[in-house]
Amino acid sequence: MTPAELASVVLTAAHAVFSERGLDHAALPERTAVERPRNPEHGDYASTLALQLSKKVGVPPRELAAALADELSRAPGVKSVEIAGPGFLNIRLDAAAAGQLARVIVEAGAEYGRSDRLAGEKINLEFVSANPTGPVHIGGVRWAAVGDALSRLLRATGAEVGTEYYFNDAGSQIDRFARSLLAAAKGEPAPEDGYGGAYIAEIAAEVQARRPDVLTMDDAAAQEVFRIEGVALMFDEIRSSLRDFGVEFDTYFNEKDLHDRGELDLALARLRQQGHLYESEGATWLRTTDFGDDKDRVLRKSNGEWTYFAADCAYYLDKRERGFERVVIMLGADHHGYIGRMKAMAACFGDDPERNLEILIGQLVNLLRDGAPVRMSKRAGTVVTLEDLVDAIGVDASRYALARYSSDSPIDIDVELWTRATRDNPVYYVQYVAARTAGVARNAAEMGLVQGDADAFRPELLGHEKENELLKALAEFPAVVATAAELREPHRVARYLEESVAASFHRFYDNCRVLPLGDEEVTDLHRARLWLNNATRTVIANGLHLLGVSAPERM
Repeated sequence: MTPAELASVVLTAAHAVFSERGLDHAALPERTAVERPRNPEHGDYASTLALQLSKKVGVPPRELAAALADELSRAPGVKSVEIAGPGFLNIRLDAAAAGQLARVIVEAGAEYGRSDRLAGEKINLEFVSANPTGPVHIGGVRWAAVGDALSRLLRATGAEVGTEYYFNDAGSQIDRFARSLLAAAKGEPAPEDGYGGAYIAEIAAEVQARRPDVLTMDDAAAQEVFRIEGVALMFDEIRSSLRDFGVEFDTYFNEKDLHDRGELDLALARLRQQGHLYESEGATWLRTTDFGDDKDRVLRKSNGEWTYFAADCAYYLDKRERGFERVVIMLGADHHGYIGRMKAMAACFGDDPERNLEILIGQLVNLLRDGAPVRMSKRAGTVVTLEDLVDAIGVDASRYALARYSSDSPIDIDVELWTRATRDNPVYYVQYVAARTAGVARNAAEMGLVQGDADAFRPELLGHEKENELLKALAEFPAVVATAAELREPHRVARYLEESVAASFHRFYDNCRVLPLGDEEVTDLHRARLWLNNATRTVIANGLHLLGVSAPERM
């Protein structure tokens, strides 16, 4: 019995109690939930339904809880119900009902954990969005791991998601990048405000190979060639490195397209129509202070140039015009100041900034070796890059390490820890369960032990304390996925895999032998435990997939 099925049983019992007592059924919720009590001695699951309904129907909570307990205790699969405190219901399942979960999980396969919790939501998820002026640095890599995991979680809970990478191929940073390439091609030092690192010389050389005539042009023409060709080369490299990291985007959006298609003028017109623009000192301003911003924002300067914020407005409007009801943007630690202005901008468009726009801030990441920060890339010269991280600990460990922590907290990634083949390495600890469960299944097949048809499965045999503990851990997975998606917190999945599933499986494996020894006869208990082993493999594989991490069959 899954937690959702038990919750339905609890609600059915409540309907029966209300009918028997003549209580108003309108007070009953459409759905309820059961939770695992913190203390396992209190039962398998707990319900607070009596406490929730007591005031609505004018019945003391313990009296209502007693009636619910009496009704529930007669439900198939429920072993016992106890009342605790002011009206908590502590519920124990019989072994057969608890063990059936193994069959449910194995038969569901890759679908186990998925739900329709966010069905109907159309979400645009923008992350990384590093300017094409250099390789993706470690802060951007954090968003690559977290953003991709979040997109998987949102889709797993029924949302329609479009992932997006926005890159700035216009503006002053791109001009500095082009000047840096031109200087490198001429053998000159980088401009004072330019970019350094070996990658600049590499790209400059590649542009020259494509356009051998570039240095025969005047500086303005040559700089334009380096801008166009250099940005294309740099962005190709960014896309390739992200692809190797397991991250692909549905849309790669060029800022320049907003300018070329006149979308900044369109945004300006829409904001003017909403009545939030004014002119001052020859510039066009957006009155964001009406919606809580600390100051109004310039959209068009007195010389006619657009500001970066004008492009932000146009880009937001473009997303909304494409039908996305919720725009989620992931930004780095230095972008806290953007939240107020962006929320105010959404309100200026007539949107609800709490419903239509969501901004997530990610904190800094440090790569440590021998306890000291790794401060620069050999190639980029000033930052630790995606390639540096992957070279140091690998793709799986990188993705897991970056997604394992709440994105609003800084993290240190210790190279020695994350490359260690021991249980104190979190990704190894979880992947080892994936490999061990696969190994058990292989060994079972070699000795002729198969889990058999579902009709022959004997779930009531899974009555050992450690079997029950593992079953309860596996039962949590759908709720963990739904919560992680709703709260935008992929780290919940990683911690669940480690602290709940992997830990419970190791205790089960140490106490409950799955495979027969020597000439020992294969029994229904061995088959039942093989179902549980395979259910664990399914949950581990599904959870790691949501994080973009492999579930190896051998280690």
